[in-house]
Amino acid sequence: MPVIRIRWQPMLLPLVVLLLLAACGGQPAAPAAPAPAAPTPEAPAMTDAPAATGGDLLADVERRGVLRISTDSNYAPQSFRNPDGSWEGFDIEVGREVARRLGVEPEFLDINFDVITAGSWNNRWDINVGSMTVTAERREVLAFTQPYYFTPAAFAVHANSSATSVADLEGKKIGLGAATTYLNYMEGTLTLEGEEILVPPPAAEVQVYDTDLLAVQDLALGDGTRLDAVLTALPTIDNAIKEGLPIKVLDTPVYYEALAIALDKSSALPIEGLQARIDAILGEMHSDGTLTRLSEQFYGVDITKKIE
Repeated sequence: MPVIRIRWQPMLLPLVVLLLLAACGGQPAAPAAPAPAAPTPEAPAMTDAPAATGGDLLADVERRGVLRISTDSNYAPQSFRNPDGSWEGFDIEVGREVARRLGVEPEFLDINFDVITAGSWNNRWDINVGSMTVTAERREVLAFTQPYYFTPAAFAVHANSSATSVADLEGKKIGLGAATTYLNYMEGTLTLEGEEILVPPPAAEVQVYDTDLLAVQDLALGDGTRLDAVLTALPTIDNAIKEGLPIKVLDTPVYYEALAIALDKSSALPIEGLQARIDAILGEMHSDGTLTRLSEQFYGVDITKKIE
């Protein structure tokens, strides 16, 4: 198991703002308690949502006519938001098609991945369509459908990097997303279902970001400027290269991931009906070519079938 040091990307702006406000304040009278902010699709209320009376989660979704889908707004080409606020990406189109076949409207919620993988969603959303890898650890708190696609995990380095293999990353600084299999891989704790680790992790310093794409953007600043490499999904690397970022794929994939739609086992309503219905829908989307078409649209290749 490699020895690594983990550094979290600091989020200092809110603290600085609070300190400035405190420094500028005098001795005002105690203000009235502010009214609670109304939840928005991008920032759902962080309290338990009222559960429907009777029935299960599938019946509740059908009753309200909306399927609430958590995903990432900064993970192109899987999921991202355009300047006008509209959602786009492979995961987004999969979520839309699942909702359409359920006969309801999709509602996308931008939720941090570490919050999603922790489970205990408190009924704030119904499913996650966020390219989540199925692992034994996640199965403890989440239920999964069949995989809707399979993707390789790979390292990227700056275009000017002299590294030619994963072994060249020994002692370097590697960026990756929070609560991901990439972090588990670097820690030496990753156990995949139906897949195996193809390349052992290098002993390196790890810097964790809120999303993989933020790490990719830091890598693009220069070889070793902030990072020496990034570990993420190969399609994310390929998309960044197409967007003109000066990075390149390092060596071969280190493992392959089976990615599925997730539901919360601690839901206030039984999830089995919705899980089975979505699983059947994904089976139809595999059979009728919908998933293949979407994969080719966003990735240029069909990665909806397991690579043997």
